[in-house]
Amino acid sequence: MRIFFAGSPAIAIPSLEVLCRTEGVELAGVLTNPDTPKGRHGLPLPTEIGEAAEKILKRFSEEGKDVFPILKPAKLDAAAREQVSSLKPDLLVSFAYGRLFGPKFLSLFPLGGINIHPSLLPKYRGPTPVQAAILNRDTVTGITVQRLALQMDSGNILASENLQLTGKETTASLSGIVAEKAGGMLPAVLKQIAEGGQGTPQDHSKISFCSLIKKEDGQIDWKKSARDIDAQIRAFNPWPLCRTIHKNRQLFILKADIYKDMDSKGEPGLVLGIDKEHGILVQTGEGILCVTQLQYQGKKALFFMDFLNGARDFTNSILL
Repeated sequence: MRIFFAGSPAIAIPSLEVLCRTEGVELAGVLTNPDTPKGRHGLPLPTEIGEAAEKILKRFSEEGKDVFPILKPAKLDAAAREQVSSLKPDLLVSFAYGRLFGPKFLSLFPLGGINIHPSLLPKYRGPTPVQAAILNRDTVTGITVQRLALQMDSGNILASENLQLTGKETTASLSGIVAEKAGGMLPAVLKQIAEGGQGTPQDHSKISFCSLIKKEDGQIDWKKSARDIDAQIRAFNPWPLCRTIHKNRQLFILKADIYKDMDSKGEPGLVLGIDKEHGILVQTGEGILCVTQLQYQGKKALFFMDFLNGARDFTNSILL
């Protein structure tokens, strides 16, 4: 089976690696987003999948295996479709590529396409299901492998796996778990497709959606509960990170937890003091948040005791 893989971020790398070592699978090509300027000097760098594919190509070349092209079109237009068609792929496998596939593109694959989605569809259709599960303090989320359809995340379900959540996950840590488990689901799904499996229709009465996250979503509203703010901090790590204002300086709150040893009725955002074992105590609209890692914009991230050594006026100040 000749497979054409589409993906962009690091969460998709283990799935690409699995395809490279699955018996009976030949990688026809890799599709990813174009290189973008990054870093201080603005040099164009590949996506994480693009970088991983280049390493795989080098390995294949050293081992004498057939190599494959890496395509990075700005648009999935006629020229891009012609390139893909020339590779004679059987199946499209997509994981977080970042764009919708139109009917002309999907028609290039005799066996159709599948998509790996990190939620239990039809819950959290859309681009940010990992963040949505954390923000909503879900106790269970999961991974779904579905048939690609023209409507976003609406295809038949080929496989799914539940993931229990502890309430401590960040988007970074949960994405790492999803990445590894998703790759492990692929061989059985490919076997199912080879045998003609079409999957099970989704229950469209249970649909929910998640939306793109913007930088400003990271702004903390201290009138919210400690539980909601804790979830926000975890959901927006590593991006866009949660932020507040301390004496006209932007301050990132990188790690925190809910403080359970006392209650207070101070003004939301008031820095109450410290607990040397748990962190800096901040009043919220409901409960107290204990902050353990902070970072002023342009400075390095610090453990709370180190931070306080350089910000002795922090206690009793108001975070906005």
